[in-house]
Amino acid sequence: MPLIAPYGGTLKNLLATGSERLRLLERARRLPVIQLSTRTLCDLELLATGAFSPLDRFMGRADYQRVLAEMRLVDGTLFPLPIVLRAPATLRINPGDEVTLADQRNNPVALMRVDELYDWDPDSEARSVLGTTDPRHPLVAEMRGWDERCLAGPLTVLDLPRAPDFAALRLTPAQTRARLAALGYSRVVAFQTRNPLHRVHEELTRRAADAVGGALLIHPAVGMTRPGDVDHYSRVRSYQAVVERYYDPRRTLLSLIPLAMRMAGPREALWHAIIRRNYGASHFIVGRDHAGPGLDSQGRPFYGPLEAQHLVARHADEIGVQHVPFEELVYLPDLDRYVEASAVPPNARVLAISGSQVRDEYLARGRPLPTWFTRPETAAILAEVYPPRERQGFCVWFTGLSGAGKSTIAEAVLALLLERGRQVTLLDGDVVRTHLSKGLGFSREDRDANVVRIGFVAAEVVRHGGVAICAAVSPYRAARNEVRHMVGSDRFIEVFVDTPLAICEQRDTKGLYARARRGELRGFTGVDDPYEPPIDPELRLTTEDTSVEVCARRILALLAQRGFVRPVDGAPT
Repeated sequence: MPLIAPYGGTLKNLLATGSERLRLLERARRLPVIQLSTRTLCDLELLATGAFSPLDRFMGRADYQRVLAEMRLVDGTLFPLPIVLRAPATLRINPGDEVTLADQRNNPVALMRVDELYDWDPDSEARSVLGTTDPRHPLVAEMRGWDERCLAGPLTVLDLPRAPDFAALRLTPAQTRARLAALGYSRVVAFQTRNPLHRVHEELTRRAADAVGGALLIHPAVGMTRPGDVDHYSRVRSYQAVVERYYDPRRTLLSLIPLAMRMAGPREALWHAIIRRNYGASHFIVGRDHAGPGLDSQGRPFYGPLEAQHLVARHADEIGVQHVPFEELVYLPDLDRYVEASAVPPNARVLAISGSQVRDEYLARGRPLPTWFTRPETAAILAEVYPPRERQGFCVWFTGLSGAGKSTIAEAVLALLLERGRQVTLLDGDVVRTHLSKGLGFSREDRDANVVRIGFVAAEVVRHGGVAICAAVSPYRAARNEVRHMVGSDRFIEVFVDTPLAICEQRDTKGLYARARRGELRGFTGVDDPYEPPIDPELRLTTEDTSVEVCARRILALLAQRGFVRPVDGAPT
């Protein structure tokens, strides 16, 4: 199939300006308002600037369904991921109506004439796009909180989201293509990253540019990335330092893209390649397990390491972007250079450091990263972002039936951590319902909302280096996994207090089970509403035969094993 013309082309300008913009802003104030999530704001900006060409609007039903089934739009154009606008079913809107799209502060950013409204199914979309409904996938967990209906229609953008940071690096596709053209190369290799650049990435990107005889576009995503990633402010500082000092400015361009990643593996790699075509790239570096979200509930990778490379290679001619495989490189200290793993001479000494080793064996222990692995500038920035593990934030999330012993054990752990000098915030489910979640009922939606609110606060505490201890029934697996991804999997300790229902009923100090058995309480977890136990919690406790003190010290031992507190002498295992 020949190259589809819209890729890399210039879209109709969706941005209203001057007197038209003022007139439309006045109209926007009188229309129903849809407040956009961070993810949808990123998508809107990339639609408006042409990064998602040939799309110039959120997808209608026919495009959406064909993208899920075949990775194509209705007209046959290859497009692997759905780009849709979701809104609550309670919003009273009909085809032909106009709506205002607003940012999270309710500032109008666009108008849309609604041509279509249609429903969608999270499980169906997850199976088609992600290949899984496992709630350990960060997008599967997030999708549970998305609104029920999709809206589609032509857009008029009033204001692009205003990001005050690194403004000189935030180039639109047209601006990026102009900068690349000024470098004078007909071929451009794009490199997508959501992580800091290390020496191996330098080597890889230089080799790729040399191999095609072209320029290099270093194009990091600064929208939504994987929870737990290094924040984009720190990453961009490291990119600037490395690019300015160690890359050839005559053939290198650093530009930021406000992309909301899906962690959708092979489909996302193909999507990234199409987007980079719109920014002016002719080649795209595809990593091993590109856009992979890590391990599933069974401890297995969601996608094969080479699936993404194979999919992009299969469609390279159609999209007009050739893939450059991310070869595994290792460092040979005796030769002071990187080589492909397959080309290591016999008996040669080899050095390599994995991402987990960077976090756990170097940064978490306050050890400096070796200069053969990363530049001093990057190492210094990472040392600021990642203090030693015992000063990093983390969340201990207690889940289990009412009366299982969650709050009692949580209070004991709180005391032990305070004793060791950690700053700790205790978020108890009953207390949170009295304050933060006052007014919520006990439907599944309200229970999930309560859990996510606790998770939001916990994630903020952890992000600022504190400890969050959360004790909530949190009966549904998907909501707990959503919180895991909000906090970051490597800083989230799920503790399943596995106390049998009969024991919980015997304790019943609040009389809740008795009221539920009499029918006075409806939807009570364990009686007439289900509890979904964790599949693979970090720790499982049984309280019918184990004291509170022993349970608390088991948790402390696990935290010490992970480096969050100093080792505990005589801690039970």
